[in-house]
Amino acid sequence: MGGADHLGKPVNIAPATAADAADWTAMRTALWPKGGETAHAADVADLLQDAGETINLIARDAEGKALGFAEAALRRDYVNGCKTSPVAFLEGIFVMPEARGQGVARALVAAVEAWGREQGCIEFASDAAPDNFASLDMHRALGFEETQRVVFFRKVLAERD
Repeated sequence: MGGADHLGKPVNIAPATAADAADWTAMRTALWPKGGETAHAADVADLLQDAGETINLIARDAEGKALGFAEAALRRDYVNGCKTSPVAFLEGIFVMPEARGQGVARALVAAVEAWGREQGCIEFASDAAPDNFASLDMHRALGFEETQRVVFFRKVLAERD
């Protein structure tokens, strides 16, 4: 898979392999710090062993430096704002801070879109926290349209021992 330019150099977008595990884990931990590196390493190992109905992409520059990743899955259940099934769903995307604004996210998303079409999807969805303005701006810049906002609530009924 090809990609856009990063600082005048091509971006290589490819499915993640075992050789990408350390970089992928580090970037996942940067995106989702609450998960912890150990949990992310286990998730990466599981996805490398059996990706199921997912695609996991790594973006690298011409010298092989990791620039970002994207994870997407086929969702067959209801996806907010969508009318069809399955839907290609962008589960996570991360671009290294020094590579942002250089077309890396655009290249990753284009590769996921192509994968979604290959899977028979006609819709591509994602989500972001309402206060994650950088993510909201990125989604809009990449052609996503906001469909709805939801706030989830919970109430504890009993404490566990």
